[in-house]
Amino acid sequence: MAGAHPFSALAGTWRGGGHGEYPTIAGFSYTEELVVTPVPDRPLAHWRSTTRDAESHEPRHAESGFLRAVGDGVELVVAHGFGIVETAAGTFDGAVLDLASTGLLGTASAKRVDAVERRYQLDGDSLRYTIAMAAVGLTLTHHLDAALRRA
Repeated sequence: MAGAHPFSALAGTWRGGGHGEYPTIAGFSYTEELVVTPVPDRPLAHWRSTTRDAESHEPRHAESGFLRAVGDGVELVVAHGFGIVETAAGTFDGAVLDLASTGLLGTASAKRVDAVERRYQLDGDSLRYTIAMAAVGLTLTHHLDAALRRA
């Protein structure tokens, strides 16, 4: 692959915090570490996110997988610690990564998730995102927002 890596703008370790809410749970605050590691000479990057409760610092959510450049778009494939594997497709223009789920497969004990939409906005060493989710019988609803800084 000639030229810059398709995910070089996102490369690095990002840390910060966010807030989550959903109609079926109490609101919460969290800290996050997101690591995006481009794979040399391949149009993909390893994606790993871990979160902790902002007050107790106990581990919470974790997801790991790959961000892939394909044709004119991108794909995300991640496994979530709560028993869901998510595939998503969208676009990345170097500043905005927009993704919408194309498939969600859960284990027998996982809560039902029907759709996920993610939007990441990059501004230098600042990365902000919002995530919406349709789950447990509810329509697509805002779930997470966070602000991270490149470490």
